[in-house]
Amino acid sequence: MRRFFVVLLAIALAWLWVLLGATPAFAQAKTINYSNTNLENRDFANTDLVGGVFVAAEMRNANFVGANMKGAILTKGNLLGANLTGANLENALGDRVTFYKAKLTNAILVGATLSRSIFNEAEVTGADFTDAIIDRYDILQLCQRAEGVNPSTGVATRDSLGCR
Repeated sequence: MRRFFVVLLAIALAWLWVLLGATPAFAQAKTINYSNTNLENRDFANTDLVGGVFVAAEMRNANFVGANMKGAILTKGNLLGANLTGANLENALGDRVTFYKAKLTNAILVGATLSRSIFNEAEVTGADFTDAIIDRYDILQLCQRAEGVNPSTGVATRDSLGCR
């Protein structure tokens, strides 16, 4: 019986040690969450939006010129006519996003997930799509107007899309 209590005490102490030594997993301290909000015509130029959440946000004609949006979540967002010139969208999650008539000039979209998105009439001169996940149809459409070299990464837009 004594052995049972010693084992039970050892397990309890080990559990307490783990519990007291554990540090809680907190979200990024300055995570920005604009999910389901109207950001139409808002000015985010040169703003640090790293890891920002813009799920289903209405961002028509918003200004994201030079914004740092690394790792942002844009799922189902509407960026119709938005200006993303020089924005850094590296590793962003942008599935089912409307980039219709958006200005992506010199934007960095390296490693971004852009599946099932709409790029009709989007300006992509100098944009870097290296390792981005984009639907085949959209790549073909983007290649028709892809030109330029990204000034930050030095990668040609046509090369980053794999245009032939």
